[in-house]
Amino acid sequence: MLDEQAVKQIGHDAGLSQTTRTLLCLAVGDEPKSVAKIREIAIKVGITAAKNWNISQLLLASKGKAIKTPAGWELSESGKQAIAPLAGPLLASSPPKAATSLRVHLSGIADADTRSFVEQAIACLEHKLYRAAVVLSWVGAVSVLYNHVVANELAAFNAEATKRNAKWKQAKTRDDLALMGEYDFLQILENRSIIGKSVKAELEGCLKLRNGCGHPNSLHVAEHRVSSHIEILALNVFAKF
Repeated sequence: MLDEQAVKQIGHDAGLSQTTRTLLCLAVGDEPKSVAKIREIAIKVGITAAKNWNISQLLLASKGKAIKTPAGWELSESGKQAIAPLAGPLLASSPPKAATSLRVHLSGIADADTRSFVEQAIACLEHKLYRAAVVLSWVGAVSVLYNHVVANELAAFNAEATKRNAKWKQAKTRDDLALMGEYDFLQILENRSIIGKSVKAELEGCLKLRNGCGHPNSLHVAEHRVSSHIEILALNVFAKF
């Protein structure tokens, strides 16, 4: 419903209760949140008193405005209705489903650089920066695949790369892998059965779109095309590696 900037503007009104401020922080984004995440958002937007709040108790006492689920705390419909008048024009429309899908995978990405790529892709999609979302989601997916190869397949990958190109310098890090063209990288992944033939074909399509979006040209893309691109990456890369 809200972004952090909106909560920063609204949440410092002296007339707001601790419960209302907590609900505002819960309203950031669209995903369920842990108590720790709600507290983190509050502190980030300058509500430093939240360090000492009993957030669970505040939400439990919110008269049904928040619901505790296995995935974390969520706003109920009555909670959303309570927040809406406070937010006014700052109220954001619901984020695209593809953005929500990507957010599901954030907690499972241990590498900080990869997580940053994905977070930026989500932000671009939510702000309708579609070409940037395509590029950054692809970079995040390739980063995941690089990490998998370095951790599990490096010797075999280098052996296959050398067969294909005698000048290939043995890779030791993902930065070394990045010296190979991404199309060629996908071919070796299929050869090593890291991905299947059909997955490779879909990823080649994603790469083609990424190339179209990443260079100056007259290409136009909108939410549905970008969502399809991200769905392929989410199901076949982020959910698997």
